[in-house]
Amino acid sequence: MSYPSPMVASLALSGITVVRDGATIVNDVNLTVERQERWLVVGANGSGKTTLMRIAALYDHPTRGTVSVLGETLGDTDVRTLRRRIGYVSASFASEIRGTLSARDVVMTARHAALEPWWHSYDDDDRDRARVCLDTMAVGDLWDRSFASLSSGEQQRVLLARSIMNDPDIVLLDEPSARLDLGGREQLVQALALMTTGIDAAPLVLVTHHLDEIPPGMTHVLFLRAGNTMIAGAIDEVFTADNLSECFGMKLRLERRENGRFTAWAN
Repeated sequence: MSYPSPMVASLALSGITVVRDGATIVNDVNLTVERQERWLVVGANGSGKTTLMRIAALYDHPTRGTVSVLGETLGDTDVRTLRRRIGYVSASFASEIRGTLSARDVVMTARHAALEPWWHSYDDDDRDRARVCLDTMAVGDLWDRSFASLSSGEQQRVLLARSIMNDPDIVLLDEPSARLDLGGREQLVQALALMTTGIDAAPLVLVTHHLDEIPPGMTHVLFLRAGNTMIAGAIDEVFTADNLSECFGMKLRLERRENGRFTAWAN
């Protein structure tokens, strides 16, 4: 990792507004992620979560607002270089991967934020690093399997391995459990726990509306409702049943278990 100055936030989204076809998708949202912070972004479908994450990952521009990632400002930096310092996984990313690529190549190409191995040159160190990342996510034995031949759960763990290929300075995960069954989601939570605990854990933003997949180690939460910030703050202070109920528009109960996991259900 090559962290920015301790005085510089890992991610700073200021006044982010996105308007498409006359509709406001995200409205004046602010999010600042400091080093050692791991943020949860919660909201119903259509609340603007994925739009916000694509902006943070430097794949989209806001209509208005300022985006600063690792001390660099969108519009004044080479995003192709900066993306190499960001570990990014989205719910739709698997569909962008050529199915005949091996799991190792899917991970290895993250070295240059690429999708195909022939776009850049790679050496044995890159190949070895990819194998280590796959081992970390408990899919090391699948290194030579084609991506298309893997189960949905295996694919998602390969993509998580890809997200740590460059020892990223910040990790952005947009609904990484999409397409997974119960077993796959539990395996994913175990993998996420490796990324959210420990003093050396990178700053991280996790988007989800499945509260049972929130790993231990998350420090803050941002509630989005209809593209607006409802409330944001330390998870121990604002992640409450009342705020959750307001966010989803129905009365909910919330329980935090001894292992740090959450459960929510309709009251």
